Amino acid sequence: MSKRKYKTQNIFIVTLSLLSLLCMPINLNAAEFEFKFHHFLPSTSPAHITMIEPWVKKIEEESSGRVKIDIYPSMTLGGRPADLVSQARNGVVDLIWTSNGYTPGQFPRTELFELPLIHTNNPEKTGEVMHKMFSEYLAEDYSGLKVLFLHVHAGNVFQSVRKEITNINSFRGMKVRTPSRTGSWTLDELGSESISVPMPDVVQTLSKNIIDAALIPYEIIPTFKLNEYTKYQVEGYDGFRFGTLTFQVSMNRDKWDTLPDDIKRIFQANSDLSQWKKAGNIWQINDNDGLDYAMKNGNIHKILGYNETEEIKNRLKRTHDVWLKELSKENIDGVPILEKAIELMGE
Repeated sequence: MSKRKYKTQNIFIVTLSLLSLLCMPINLNAAEFEFKFHHFLPSTSPAHITMIEPWVKKIEEESSGRVKIDIYPSMTLGGRPADLVSQARNGVVDLIWTSNGYTPGQFPRTELFELPLIHTNNPEKTGEVMHKMFSEYLAEDYSGLKVLFLHVHAGNVFQSVRKEITNINSFRGMKVRTPSRTGSWTLDELGSESISVPMPDVVQTLSKNIIDAALIPYEIIPTFKLNEYTKYQVEGYDGFRFGTLTFQVSMNRDKWDTLPDDIKRIFQANSDLSQWKKAGNIWQINDNDGLDYAMKNGNIHKILGYNETEEIKNRLKRTHDVWLKELSKENIDGVPILEKAIELMGE
């Protein structure tokens, strides 16, 4: 082959290579920081639609496309709800939203806010107090995690399959779903048998008559059509609830530590006190909607009388002592935490 032909052939090959590169799709808008956000409820749930999605969208928008957060609902990345905390700590996923109650004993200080008479059916207020107390009193619960915000739901009610609950004696002997060990303490004091069931499995246990009732908020009724499996929705006088459940939105700590300061500031700005309170308000609104849905579909809303409710309250004060004893087993002095929470909740 002549030198001229060889040179011409090389030029032709190089030209083709350059053209092929130019034709390749180039994503000029690729995010610098990508996150997998895993949680346990369906994408149709109020929590996903009204709390998680707007929070994610706002962070993405404020980052001008530098942040991309892919949400994986319904445990679609594998595992069970109880695995979410370890998935975040181990870096299997970057972000989680989960109930602390699914990992009993791992967040002992924070469990205080799940107890009856600490949470008083005002999720916005409970969120505010948790925020005020977090750094000094609660942060040690969350090793390996960067907590972005905590919240609670509006409060547990008894959603009973067929038994009408009228007073404290009505609870005795009932088999009741609980989402947490604090819920179990509540049921123990009422004389009920507690059965631990994660939310996605509640319908199955109700439909198979494994439980007589579920300790759960109104908010989730439409998502799982719980009105089709229960008849009575029972709460105490003046909105008294049988405790609540704490939730966290947290990031893997190592992932957080690698982020530049400007990206951290975007997450922090969307996870400040206003977000902790806003999350509670969102859950209160969704709770009201859930009760309305149940009533429109034939359920009976039962509100216990004043005297009956006061008797229940006096009994459930014992759960505070149970919590203190559990903390003492971990060499944690719970008294200052309890006293501070009562002080701030009363403000």
